[in-house]
Amino acid sequence: MPFSQQPVQQPAENKPDASSTLMGDYTVKKDISEMSLAFVGAGKMAQAMAKGFLAAGVVKADHITATAPSCRSQPTLEDIGCQFTHNNKEAVENSDIIFLSVKPHILPGVLQEIAPVVTKRHLMVSVAAGVPLQFLEEKLPPKSRVMRVMPNTPCVVRQGASVYVPGSHVEKEDSEIIKSLLSSLGYCSESNEGMISAVTGLAGSGPAYAFTAIDALADGGVKMGLPRELSIKLAAQTLLGASKMVLETGKHPMQLKDDVCSPGGTTIYAIHKLESGGFRNLLIDAVEGACLRAEAIAKKSK
Repeated sequence: MPFSQQPVQQPAENKPDASSTLMGDYTVKKDISEMSLAFVGAGKMAQAMAKGFLAAGVVKADHITATAPSCRSQPTLEDIGCQFTHNNKEAVENSDIIFLSVKPHILPGVLQEIAPVVTKRHLMVSVAAGVPLQFLEEKLPPKSRVMRVMPNTPCVVRQGASVYVPGSHVEKEDSEIIKSLLSSLGYCSESNEGMISAVTGLAGSGPAYAFTAIDALADGGVKMGLPRELSIKLAAQTLLGASKMVLETGKHPMQLKDDVCSPGGTTIYAIHKLESGGFRNLLIDAVEGACLRAEAIAKKSK
C-alpha cells in the first residue's frame, strides 16, 4: 500500500476551531480520533498498540502509519488498514503523535535522523526501555514535547498495563491525550521517571512471566492426564479469573489465596510445594533482574 501524506490543517490565526486548542505558538487537535499517529518501529509492541487503538475505536486505521527498514511487519499492519513506509522522516512529518518504538540501541540513530523534521506540533512518545527523558530531549530540537511510556503487549486485547512520564516541555493537554489513548488499552497511570525501570521489570516484562506460568501449569495438567488444549485453556482462564478477582474485589492477593486454602486441603499442599521451590523468590528476582537491566541501559544513554 503506498504511503499517502496526511494533510495538516492550519486553523485561522488566533482563532482555533472547535476541534483544536492553541498551546504557545502551535495548535493541537482536541479530538483524538482526528489525530494522526506514527509508529517509528513496527515490532510486536507497535503492532499490539495499533491493534488495541483500532479495537477501542479511538483512532482511525488510515490515520496510523508504521515504519520499519524491512517489510516483515508490513502485511500485518496493512491487513488492519494501517499505512506502512520505510521513510521515518516522512512518517514523522505527516503525524501528530509519534511513538518511538524501536529497540533502545537503535533509538539514538533514529533520533538523529528524524530530529530535523520534528517541530513543536509533534508529541514524541518513547516506548524504548531504559532511555531517559533527558537523553531524548537532548537529541531532539529544543523544547520538544517528549514523553516516556511503558506499555505491555496485552494492549492488543485492551488489557494492558501502562505508565507514562511527561517530559520538561509537555503541556497538560499532552498528558490528557496520552492518558486517554493508553486508558483505551487497559489500565494506565502517570508516574515519575525514577519508577519507570521498576515498571519495566514488573509490567513491561511481566506478560512473559505470566505466559511462562500458564505454560508450566498446562504442563502440569498434561502430566496428570489432561489434553494439551484443555490444559492450556484451564490455566489461562484460571490466571485471568484470579487477576480479575484482585482488581474487582480490592482484596489483598494473600487474603484471596487464603480463601482457597482449606485446612488440610489440596491447595495448601500445592502452596507448600511452590514455597519449597522458591516460587515467590524467583518472581521477585525476575522483576529485579529486568529492572536492573533497564537501569543499565539508561546508564549507557547518559
